[in-house]
Amino acid sequence: MSKFRIAVLISGSGTTLKNLIRKRDAGLLDVEFSLVVSSNPDARGLEFARNANIPEYVYDHRVYSTTDEISHEVFAACREHHVDLVVCGGFLRRLKIEPDFVNRVINIHPGLIPEFCGKGMYGKHVHQAVISAGRTESGCSVHLVDDQFDHGPIVAQKKVAVHPDDTPETLAARVFEAECELYPAVIQGIANGKIRIDSDSIQVSSGIFDKS
Repeated sequence: MSKFRIAVLISGSGTTLKNLIRKRDAGLLDVEFSLVVSSNPDARGLEFARNANIPEYVYDHRVYSTTDEISHEVFAACREHHVDLVVCGGFLRRLKIEPDFVNRVINIHPGLIPEFCGKGMYGKHVHQAVISAGRTESGCSVHLVDDQFDHGPIVAQKKVAVHPDDTPETLAARVFEAECELYPAVIQGIANGKIRIDSDSIQVSSGIFDKS
């Protein structure tokens, strides 16, 4: 039986991609990396793809005039590489999900959706907003991607404490530690059928996140 095939979409540093490759190499993520897609020809994360011998598809978002055009190119590349699941890892471009990829695109957001999310809420902006609002908890959320930023149904969340002396940088580091455990656990769960997603529901087997 062939392995479950994923594409990872990036726009910048590729820290999520690096973590997923590390989990794969440690035997904790049993998937095949079929493709890395970058919206930025200069994305530092492409180095991780090249070092791991993962095929890449790079486009310059400035060349395209509409989201539809970009989305068509991205999903055409995923089809060509027979991708089972599209994994967004710091991908900062909005996509229009094409019919055959509905419920097959996931993203991780560095906050607890439905708060502190949406257009413009990424990276440091999220953590600053959490601290400014006086929250004592933050975390990360894995969700299905639809045609809006950070809007699709939540698959799983992992919480972390917000400390009184936190800065956006210290909170970001703590949230990223949670992301590094939650995201591969979700991907593995989808790959082995312990997380089942259809048009009406998301079913998660008990105990799947016990080690996350």
